Amino acid sequence: MSCDKDNDNNAMPPAVSSTIVVENVLQAKPLVESGNFQHEGSSPLTMPGESFSVHFSAAKGQAVSFATMYGWSNDLFFAPANPGIKLYTEEGTPIEGDVSAQIKLWDNGTRINQAPGAAVNHPGTAETTGQNIMEVTGTDAQGNKYAAASALMKAELKYEGNSTFTLTVTNTSGATTNPTPFSPGVWAISYIAGGSLLNPNPLYENGKPSANGLTNIAEMGNNAALGTYIQGQTGIFTPLSPVLVVVYNGIDNPLFKTGENDRGKGLKELAQQGNANILAAYLKTLSGVKSVYVLPAANTNILLPAINGQAGAKVSQQLSVNEGDKIAVATMYGFSNDWFFATKTPIDATKKGDFSSGIGLYDNGTAIDQFPGAGITQFNLADTPLVENKAIQEVPNPNAFTTLPSIPEIIKVTIQ
Repeated sequence: MSCDKDNDNNAMPPAVSSTIVVENVLQAKPLVESGNFQHEGSSPLTMPGESFSVHFSAAKGQAVSFATMYGWSNDLFFAPANPGIKLYTEEGTPIEGDVSAQIKLWDNGTRINQAPGAAVNHPGTAETTGQNIMEVTGTDAQGNKYAAASALMKAELKYEGNSTFTLTVTNTSGATTNPTPFSPGVWAISYIAGGSLLNPNPLYENGKPSANGLTNIAEMGNNAALGTYIQGQTGIFTPLSPVLVVVYNGIDNPLFKTGENDRGKGLKELAQQGNANILAAYLKTLSGVKSVYVLPAANTNILLPAINGQAGAKVSQQLSVNEGDKIAVATMYGFSNDWFFATKTPIDATKKGDFSSGIGLYDNGTAIDQFPGAGITQFNLADTPLVENKAIQEVPNPNAFTTLPSIPEIIKVTIQ
Protein backbone atom coordinates (compact mmCIF):
# COMPACT_ATOMS: atom_id res chain seq x y z
CA MET A 1 0.00 0.00 0.00
CA SER A 2 2.80 2.44 0.91
CA CYS A 3 4.56 1.63 -2.38
CA ASP A 4 1.38 2.40 -4.29
CA LYS A 5 1.00 5.63 -2.37
CA ASP A 6 4.56 6.75 -3.17
CA ASN A 7 4.03 5.97 -6.84
CA ASP A 8 0.90 8.11 -6.82
CA ASN A 9 2.82 11.03 -5.24
CA ASN A 10 5.63 10.82 -7.79
CA ALA A 11 3.41 10.52 -10.84
CA MET A 12 3.82 13.24 -13.47
CA PRO A 13 0.95 15.72 -13.51
CA PRO A 14 -1.19 15.45 -16.61
CA ALA A 15 -0.26 17.50 -19.64
CA VAL A 16 -2.09 20.79 -20.17
CA SER A 17 -3.54 21.65 -23.55
CA SER A 18 -3.35 25.28 -24.64
CA THR A 19 -2.98 27.42 -27.74
CA ILE A 20 -0.42 30.14 -28.34
CA VAL A 21 -1.57 33.00 -30.57
CA VAL A 22 0.81 35.60 -32.05
CA GLU A 23 -0.68 38.65 -33.81
CA ASN A 24 0.65 41.65 -35.68
CA VAL A 25 -1.57 44.30 -34.09
CA LEU A 26 0.26 47.32 -35.46
CA GLN A 27 -1.99 50.07 -36.80
CA ALA A 28 0.35 50.79 -39.69
CA LYS A 29 1.02 54.11 -41.41
CA PRO A 30 1.64 54.54 -45.16
CA LEU A 31 4.43 57.15 -44.93
CA VAL A 32 7.84 56.19 -43.59
CA GLU A 33 9.15 59.76 -43.28
CA SER A 34 7.83 63.29 -43.69
CA GLY A 35 8.39 66.80 -42.48
CA ASN A 36 8.17 70.55 -42.99
CA PHE A 37 10.82 72.79 -44.54
CA GLN A 38 11.55 76.49 -44.97
CA HIS A 39 14.48 78.71 -45.76
CA GLU A 40 16.82 78.82 -42.77
CA GLY A 41 17.31 82.56 -42.52
CA SER A 42 15.72 85.74 -41.26
CA SER A 43 12.71 84.98 -43.48
CA PRO A 44 11.11 81.56 -43.99
CA LEU A 45 10.67 82.42 -47.69
CA THR A 46 13.20 81.10 -50.17
CA MET A 47 13.96 84.14 -52.32
CA PRO A 48 15.76 84.08 -55.69
CA GLY A 49 19.33 82.91 -55.13
CA GLU A 50 18.48 81.19 -51.84
CA SER A 51 17.86 77.49 -51.13
CA PHE A 52 16.33 75.00 -48.71
CA SER A 53 17.30 71.40 -47.98
CA VAL A 54 15.69 68.24 -46.65
CA HIS A 55 17.51 65.17 -45.31
CA PHE A 56 16.03 61.67 -45.39
CA SER A 57 16.63 57.94 -45.78
CA ALA A 58 15.23 55.82 -48.58
CA ALA A 59 15.24 52.33 -50.04
CA LYS A 60 15.17 51.25 -53.67
CA GLY A 61 11.79 52.02 -55.24
CA GLN A 62 10.97 54.84 -52.83
CA ALA A 63 10.70 58.47 -53.93
CA VAL A 64 10.67 61.85 -52.21
CA SER A 65 7.88 64.31 -52.88
CA PHE A 66 7.52 67.92 -51.73
CA ALA A 67 5.19 70.89 -52.23
CA THR A 68 5.93 74.62 -51.99
CA MET A 69 3.97 77.66 -53.17
CA TYR A 70 4.87 79.69 -56.25
CA GLY A 71 4.82 82.72 -53.97
CA TRP A 72 3.78 85.39 -56.47
CA SER A 73 0.69 83.58 -57.70
CA ASN A 74 -2.87 83.00 -56.55
CA ASP A 75 -2.75 79.22 -56.08
CA LEU A 76 0.18 77.65 -57.91
CA PHE A 77 2.61 75.24 -56.31
CA PHE A 78 5.74 73.31 -57.23
CA ALA A 79 5.96 69.56 -56.72
CA PRO A 80 7.55 66.56 -58.43
CA ALA A 81 5.31 64.43 -60.59
CA ASN A 82 4.00 61.58 -58.43
CA PRO A 83 5.23 59.46 -56.77
CA GLY A 84 8.15 61.88 -56.40
CA ILE A 85 11.81 62.25 -57.29
CA LYS A 86 13.40 58.90 -58.14
CA LEU A 87 16.30 58.07 -55.79
CA TYR A 88 17.87 54.87 -57.15
CA THR A 89 18.50 53.34 -60.55
CA GLU A 90 16.91 50.01 -61.41
CA GLU A 91 20.20 48.38 -60.35
CA GLY A 92 20.01 50.01 -56.92
CA THR A 93 22.64 52.72 -57.47
CA PRO A 94 21.86 55.98 -55.63
CA ILE A 95 21.01 58.87 -57.97
CA GLU A 96 22.94 62.12 -57.51
CA GLY A 97 23.06 65.48 -59.21
CA ASP A 98 20.51 67.69 -60.93
CA VAL A 99 16.97 66.28 -60.85
CA SER A 100 15.19 69.54 -61.69
CA ALA A 101 13.50 68.02 -64.73
CA GLN A 102 11.27 66.00 -62.37
CA ILE A 103 9.77 69.16 -60.81
CA LYS A 104 6.47 70.47 -62.20
CA LEU A 105 4.34 73.57 -61.71
CA TRP A 106 0.73 72.87 -60.68
CA ASP A 107 -2.49 74.87 -60.50
CA ASN A 108 -4.35 74.05 -57.29
CA GLY A 109 -7.68 74.85 -59.00
CA THR A 110 -9.13 76.91 -56.16
CA ARG A 111 -8.41 80.51 -57.32
CA ILE A 112 -8.64 82.34 -60.65
CA ASN A 113 -5.09 83.11 -61.74
CA GLN A 114 -3.76 86.61 -62.26
CA ALA A 115 -0.58 87.54 -64.09
CA PRO A 116 2.21 86.25 -61.85
CA GLY A 117 4.29 88.84 -60.00
CA ALA A 118 4.76 90.78 -56.79
CA ALA A 119 1.49 92.69 -57.34
CA VAL A 120 -0.69 89.57 -57.43
CA ASN A 121 -3.80 89.85 -55.24
CA HIS A 122 -3.58 86.98 -52.72
CA PRO A 123 -5.59 84.85 -52.55
CA GLY A 124 -7.66 86.49 -55.28
CA THR A 125 -11.04 85.35 -56.59
CA ALA A 126 -12.24 81.83 -55.87
CA GLU A 127 -12.74 79.43 -58.76
CA THR A 128 -16.45 78.91 -59.36
CA THR A 129 -16.18 75.78 -61.45
CA GLY A 130 -14.59 73.46 -58.89
CA GLN A 131 -11.39 72.90 -60.85
CA ASN A 132 -9.10 70.00 -60.05
CA ILE A 133 -5.31 70.10 -59.72
CA MET A 134 -3.67 70.33 -63.14
CA GLU A 135 -0.17 70.86 -64.45
CA VAL A 136 0.75 74.29 -65.81
CA THR A 137 2.80 73.94 -68.98
CA GLY A 138 3.69 77.28 -70.47
CA THR A 139 0.35 79.05 -69.87
CA ASP A 140 -2.43 78.70 -67.33
CA ALA A 141 -6.20 78.67 -67.95
CA GLN A 142 -6.27 82.48 -68.03
CA GLY A 143 -3.47 82.69 -70.61
CA ASN A 144 -0.76 83.85 -68.20
CA LYS A 145 2.70 82.67 -69.25
CA TYR A 146 5.22 80.83 -67.06
CA ALA A 147 8.76 79.61 -67.46
CA ALA A 148 9.29 75.89 -66.99
CA ALA A 149 9.52 74.75 -63.38
CA SER A 150 13.06 73.48 -64.02
CA ALA A 151 14.05 77.06 -64.95
CA LEU A 152 12.54 78.49 -61.76
CA MET A 153 14.10 76.02 -59.34
CA LYS A 154 17.12 73.74 -59.34
CA ALA A 155 16.79 70.49 -57.39
CA GLU A 156 19.95 68.52 -56.57
CA LEU A 157 20.39 65.16 -54.84
CA LYS A 158 23.45 64.21 -52.82
CA TYR A 159 23.92 60.68 -51.48
CA GLU A 160 25.35 60.83 -47.96
CA GLY A 161 25.88 57.08 -47.55
CA ASN A 162 24.05 54.31 -45.69
CA SER A 163 20.75 55.04 -47.51
CA THR A 164 20.67 58.74 -46.58
CA PHE A 165 20.21 61.64 -49.00
CA THR A 166 20.11 65.42 -49.01
CA LEU A 167 17.80 67.21 -51.45
CA THR A 168 18.73 70.86 -51.98
CA VAL A 169 16.36 73.16 -53.89
CA THR A 170 17.68 76.52 -55.09
CA ASN A 171 15.47 79.37 -56.27
CA THR A 172 16.74 80.20 -59.76
CA SER A 173 13.70 82.25 -60.79
CA GLY A 174 15.54 85.56 -60.55
CA ALA A 175 17.08 85.05 -63.99
CA THR A 176 13.68 84.50 -65.64
CA THR A 177 10.63 86.59 -66.50
CA ASN A 178 8.84 84.93 -63.54
CA PRO A 179 10.84 85.77 -60.38
CA THR A 180 9.08 84.49 -57.26
CA PRO A 181 9.74 83.42 -53.68
CA PHE A 182 9.06 79.85 -52.54
CA SER A 183 6.99 79.33 -49.42
CA PRO A 184 7.59 76.96 -46.51
CA GLY A 185 6.44 73.50 -47.57
CA VAL A 186 6.22 69.82 -46.74
CA TRP A 187 7.94 66.63 -47.92
CA ALA A 188 7.08 62.93 -47.67
CA ILE A 189 8.26 59.42 -48.54
CA SER A 190 5.94 56.42 -48.82
CA TYR A 191 6.67 52.91 -47.59
CA ILE A 192 7.20 50.30 -50.28
CA ALA A 193 5.89 46.78 -49.66
CA GLY A 194 5.72 43.92 -52.10
CA GLY A 195 7.22 46.18 -54.74
CA SER A 196 4.41 48.78 -54.51
CA LEU A 197 4.30 52.12 -52.72
CA LEU A 198 1.63 52.24 -50.03
CA ASN A 199 0.80 55.83 -50.97
CA PRO A 200 2.10 56.85 -54.41
CA ASN A 201 0.28 60.23 -54.14
CA PRO A 202 1.27 61.45 -50.68
CA LEU A 203 0.66 65.20 -51.14
CA TYR A 204 -1.64 65.69 -54.13
CA GLU A 205 -3.15 63.84 -57.08
CA ASN A 206 -3.25 65.20 -60.61
CA GLY A 207 -6.85 65.62 -61.82
CA LYS A 208 -8.31 65.43 -58.32
CA PRO A 209 -9.45 68.23 -55.94
CA SER A 210 -6.89 69.71 -53.58
CA ALA A 211 -7.14 68.13 -50.12
CA ASN A 212 -5.68 67.79 -46.61
CA GLY A 213 -4.34 71.33 -46.33
CA LEU A 214 -2.56 71.63 -49.68
CA THR A 215 -4.77 74.64 -50.51
CA ASN A 216 -3.22 76.53 -47.57
CA ILE A 217 0.20 76.07 -49.16
CA ALA A 218 -0.95 76.86 -52.72
CA GLU A 219 -2.90 80.00 -51.77
CA MET A 220 -1.07 81.37 -48.71
CA GLY A 221 2.23 79.51 -48.38
CA ASN A 222 1.09 78.12 -45.01
CA ASN A 223 2.35 74.55 -44.47
CA ALA A 224 0.82 73.96 -41.02
CA ALA A 225 -2.34 72.08 -42.03
CA LEU A 226 -0.74 69.76 -44.59
CA GLY A 227 2.22 69.24 -42.26
CA THR A 228 -0.14 68.10 -39.50
CA TYR A 229 -1.97 65.79 -41.90
CA ILE A 230 1.13 64.03 -43.20
CA GLN A 231 2.51 63.73 -39.68
CA GLY A 232 -0.60 61.69 -38.87
CA GLN A 233 0.09 59.51 -41.92
CA THR A 234 3.73 58.90 -40.93
CA GLY A 235 4.95 56.17 -38.61
CA ILE A 236 5.62 52.47 -38.48
CA PHE A 237 4.81 49.80 -41.03
CA THR A 238 6.39 46.38 -40.70
CA PRO A 239 5.49 42.76 -41.33
CA LEU A 240 6.55 40.04 -38.90
CA SER A 241 8.33 36.96 -40.19
CA PRO A 242 7.08 33.38 -39.61
CA VAL A 243 7.07 33.02 -35.82
CA LEU A 244 9.43 30.67 -33.98
CA VAL A 245 7.84 29.07 -30.89
CA VAL A 246 9.94 26.90 -28.57
CA VAL A 247 8.80 24.87 -25.54
CA TYR A 248 11.65 24.00 -23.16
CA ASN A 249 12.28 22.83 -19.60
CA GLY A 250 15.23 22.84 -17.21
CA ILE A 251 17.47 25.12 -19.31
CA ASP A 252 17.95 28.82 -19.90
CA ASN A 253 16.34 30.58 -22.85
CA PRO A 254 17.82 28.57 -25.74
CA LEU A 255 17.54 31.42 -28.29
CA PHE A 256 19.93 34.11 -27.03
CA LYS A 257 21.16 36.23 -24.15
CA THR A 258 21.54 39.99 -24.22
CA GLY A 259 25.15 41.12 -24.01
CA GLU A 260 26.48 38.14 -25.96
CA ASN A 261 27.19 37.94 -29.68
CA ASP A 262 25.05 35.91 -32.05
CA ARG A 263 25.85 32.21 -31.51
CA GLY A 264 25.90 31.36 -35.19
CA LYS A 265 23.08 28.82 -34.82
CA GLY A 266 20.45 30.54 -36.98
CA LEU A 267 19.28 33.57 -35.00
CA LYS A 268 21.12 35.84 -37.46
CA GLU A 269 19.12 34.40 -40.36
CA LEU A 270 15.89 34.95 -38.44
CA ALA A 271 16.85 38.54 -37.52
CA GLN A 272 18.16 39.53 -40.96
CA GLN A 273 16.00 37.50 -43.35
CA GLY A 274 13.02 36.25 -41.35
CA ASN A 275 14.19 32.65 -41.89
CA ALA A 276 13.53 30.69 -38.68
CA ASN A 277 14.18 27.24 -40.16
CA ILE A 278 17.91 27.11 -39.45
CA LEU A 279 17.50 28.04 -35.80
CA ALA A 280 14.52 25.66 -35.47
CA ALA A 281 16.57 22.74 -36.79
CA TYR A 282 19.36 23.47 -34.31
CA LEU A 283 16.99 23.82 -31.35
CA LYS A 284 15.53 20.38 -32.03
CA THR A 285 18.95 18.88 -31.22
CA LEU A 286 19.20 20.50 -27.76
CA SER A 287 18.55 18.63 -24.53
CA GLY A 288 15.77 20.39 -22.64
CA VAL A 289 13.98 21.57 -25.78
CA LYS A 290 10.67 19.72 -25.92
CA SER A 291 9.05 21.08 -29.10
CA VAL A 292 9.78 23.63 -31.83
CA TYR A 293 7.35 25.26 -34.27
CA VAL A 294 7.69 27.74 -37.14
CA LEU A 295 4.33 29.42 -37.79
CA PRO A 296 3.83 31.15 -41.16
CA ALA A 297 0.72 33.19 -41.88
CA ALA A 298 -1.76 31.72 -44.30
CA ASN A 299 -1.40 32.86 -47.93
CA THR A 300 1.20 35.57 -47.35
CA ASN A 301 3.65 33.62 -45.13
CA ILE A 302 4.53 36.87 -43.27
CA LEU A 303 2.29 38.55 -40.71
CA LEU A 304 1.18 41.87 -42.19
CA PRO A 305 -0.01 44.75 -39.96
CA ALA A 306 -3.43 46.36 -39.96
CA ILE A 307 -3.74 48.93 -42.75
CA ASN A 308 -6.46 50.31 -45.03
CA GLY A 309 -9.19 48.72 -42.94
CA GLN A 310 -7.64 45.24 -43.04
CA ALA A 311 -6.95 43.54 -39.70
CA GLY A 312 -3.40 42.44 -38.91
CA ALA A 313 -2.46 38.80 -39.47
CA LYS A 314 -2.14 36.21 -36.72
CA VAL A 315 -0.92 32.64 -36.30
CA SER A 316 -1.63 30.02 -33.66
CA GLN A 317 -0.35 26.65 -32.49
CA GLN A 318 -1.90 24.10 -30.14
CA LEU A 319 0.51 23.00 -27.41
CA SER A 320 0.68 20.13 -24.93
CA VAL A 321 2.76 21.25 -21.96
CA ASN A 322 3.63 20.20 -18.41
CA GLU A 323 4.33 22.04 -15.20
CA GLY A 324 7.74 23.71 -15.39
CA ASP A 325 7.67 24.12 -19.17
CA LYS A 326 8.62 27.52 -20.57
CA ILE A 327 7.91 29.13 -23.94
CA ALA A 328 10.20 31.35 -25.99
CA VAL A 329 9.04 33.26 -29.08
CA ALA A 330 11.02 35.08 -31.80
CA THR A 331 10.09 36.86 -35.06
CA MET A 332 11.83 39.42 -37.27
CA TYR A 333 10.93 43.11 -37.37
CA GLY A 334 10.54 42.71 -41.12
CA PHE A 335 11.55 46.20 -42.24
CA SER A 336 14.86 46.31 -40.40
CA ASN A 337 18.42 45.15 -40.97
CA ASP A 338 18.60 42.73 -38.02
CA TRP A 339 15.97 43.54 -35.39
CA PHE A 340 13.83 40.82 -33.88
CA PHE A 341 11.06 40.52 -31.31
CA ALA A 342 11.56 37.89 -28.60
CA THR A 343 10.50 36.98 -25.09
CA LYS A 344 12.40 39.00 -22.48
CA THR A 345 11.32 36.68 -19.70
CA PRO A 346 10.20 33.06 -20.16
CA ILE A 347 6.47 32.47 -20.56
CA ASP A 348 5.05 29.93 -18.11
CA ALA A 349 3.59 27.42 -20.54
CA THR A 350 0.82 26.33 -18.16
CA LYS A 351 -0.53 29.84 -17.63
CA LYS A 352 -3.19 31.54 -19.71
CA GLY A 353 -3.35 35.21 -20.60
CA ASP A 354 -1.69 38.06 -22.48
CA PHE A 355 2.11 37.98 -22.35
CA SER A 356 2.78 40.84 -24.75
CA SER A 357 4.36 43.03 -22.07
CA GLY A 358 7.09 40.42 -21.74
CA ILE A 359 8.17 40.78 -25.38
CA GLY A 360 11.19 42.91 -26.27
CA LEU A 361 12.71 44.25 -29.49
CA TYR A 362 16.38 43.36 -29.97
CA ASP A 363 19.23 44.32 -32.29
CA ASN A 364 21.07 41.15 -33.32
CA GLY A 365 24.31 43.09 -33.82
CA THR A 366 25.18 41.37 -37.10
CA ALA A 367 24.10 44.05 -39.60
CA ILE A 368 24.54 47.84 -39.71
CA ASP A 369 21.23 49.49 -38.88
CA GLN A 370 19.40 51.85 -41.23
CA PHE A 371 16.12 53.72 -40.95
CA PRO A 372 13.51 50.93 -40.56
CA GLY A 373 11.56 50.69 -43.79
CA ALA A 374 13.92 53.01 -45.69
CA GLY A 375 17.23 51.17 -45.96
CA ILE A 376 18.78 49.98 -49.21
CA THR A 377 20.51 46.99 -47.55
CA GLN A 378 17.49 45.69 -45.64
CA PHE A 379 16.86 42.12 -46.83
CA ASN A 380 13.12 42.58 -47.29
CA LEU A 381 13.76 45.71 -49.35
CA ALA A 382 15.77 43.73 -51.89
CA ASP A 383 19.40 43.77 -50.78
CA THR A 384 22.03 42.25 -48.46
CA PRO A 385 22.72 43.75 -45.00
CA LEU A 386 26.13 45.29 -44.28
CA VAL A 387 28.06 43.22 -41.72
CA GLU A 388 28.83 44.38 -38.19
CA ASN A 389 29.84 42.44 -35.07
CA LYS A 390 28.21 43.65 -31.88
CA ALA A 391 26.56 42.08 -28.87
CA ILE A 392 22.79 41.54 -28.88
CA GLN A 393 21.05 44.43 -27.16
CA GLU A 394 17.51 45.69 -26.71
CA VAL A 395 16.57 48.43 -29.19
CA PRO A 396 16.06 51.75 -27.36
CA ASN A 397 12.88 53.70 -27.93
CA PRO A 398 13.16 56.33 -29.26
CA ASN A 399 16.23 55.20 -31.17
CA ALA A 400 18.62 56.85 -33.62
CA PHE A 401 16.07 56.58 -36.43
CA THR A 402 12.51 56.79 -35.19
CA THR A 403 10.12 56.54 -32.25
CA LEU A 404 8.30 53.22 -32.07
CA PRO A 405 4.91 52.45 -30.55
CA SER A 406 5.02 50.35 -27.40
CA ILE A 407 5.80 46.69 -28.10
CA PRO A 408 2.25 45.48 -27.21
CA GLU A 409 0.99 47.89 -29.90
CA ILE A 410 3.03 45.97 -32.49
CA ILE A 411 2.99 42.31 -31.45
CA LYS A 412 0.48 40.51 -29.24
CA VAL A 413 1.25 37.11 -27.67
CA THR A 414 -1.47 35.25 -25.80
CA ILE A 415 -1.91 31.78 -24.37
CA GLN A 416 -5.52 30.56 -24.57
